[in-house]
Amino acid sequence: MQRCVSLGIKPTERVIVVSIAQQRLGFYRAGKLEKVYLVSTSRRPPSNVKDSLGTPRGLHEIAERIGAGAPPGIVFKARVGTGHHFSELSPEEQERNLITTRILWLRGLEPDRNAGGDVDTYSRYVYIHGTNREEGLGTPASSGCVQMGNLDIIELYDEVRTGDQVWIED
Repeated sequence: MQRCVSLGIKPTERVIVVSIAQQRLGFYRAGKLEKVYLVSTSRRPPSNVKDSLGTPRGLHEIAERIGAGAPPGIVFKARVGTGHHFSELSPEEQERNLITTRILWLRGLEPDRNAGGDVDTYSRYVYIHGTNREEGLGTPASSGCVQMGNLDIIELYDEVRTGDQVWIED
């Protein structure tokens, strides 16, 4: 990736590329596209700024992997599994975009673009995660995160590691 070279960062073997325009996520291994997933990014315009609720652009890494072994559809609050499947929640709670199944917490790698100050992806709690609103995948629907189907996020989670790079583009 050219962006890695310009930042003096060695590209990782496994790379995730998120296209906001196409609402797709591509998983690459050693430069070869392995799989494409339907996703939902922010319903607001892309933005790296704190409190914008926009999906941040640029080069990131997976900072933390959360939820190994949790059943599909389990709801997470503050990155802790609640032990409840989203279907067990009240209708009011099910109306919300919930964080389910697995969490890949992102950290920006570009100072003043998505790392540090008011543009820090990690402190904004931006994740790639499962959702209870799978019917909306393919259209912008999140509050800044990248949402995936529950079985898809399990599959991706099992393939990636902490430190793997994530490129988010318009």
